[in-house]
Amino acid sequence: MIVKCDQNGIDKALSIYKDGGIIIFPTDTVYGIGCNPYLKNSVKKIYEIKSRSMSKPLPILVDSIETAEKIVFFNKSAKEFAKKFWPGQLTMILELKDKELGKILSVQEKIAVRVPNNNCAKELLKKCKFLIGTSANISGKPSFTDPEIGKNEIKNFDIFIDGGKISGKGESTIIEFHGEDWKIIREGALKKEELS
Repeated sequence: MIVKCDQNGIDKALSIYKDGGIIIFPTDTVYGIGCNPYLKNSVKKIYEIKSRSMSKPLPILVDSIETAEKIVFFNKSAKEFAKKFWPGQLTMILELKDKELGKILSVQEKIAVRVPNNNCAKELLKKCKFLIGTSANISGKPSFTDPEIGKNEIKNFDIFIDGGKISGKGESTIIEFHGEDWKIIREGALKKEELS
């Protein structure tokens, strides 16, 4: 099913989310693929669709710092980064608080979280709060910002929210915290100078 990014489309996506379905949606960087992170079979399906190694953990998108605090711990430094760069193109790897989620996603200590700055993604996250949010490409292939490319390349999704072409600057930058210190794991849209 392909829908527009309007209230009707978001409502349909929410219904599919609750039923364990797979959603493709626009973000501020690239098109993402996601599901309810608390449903193990849905998470497994994302790995299958992407041909992604199960050893690579999946990031979580949330609607706010407050929602993120339900699943991860923020130290002072991480909280400052979140206040400055969220919503936005920064993914942070933080200490996991929600052990149930850790079991489902096969992660024990840390998990990647982000608040995207895209109206469509924000509306979807307002409703579902937590969403697996990884790039909607086959592993090894480039991620896409044009929905027409995605419709041809990706199979077995349940709903595709077409938000038009994304004018993003590539994938999010990923940083990991070790205490108050941080290091870049992947430099993406945000450069080191901006973070420093």
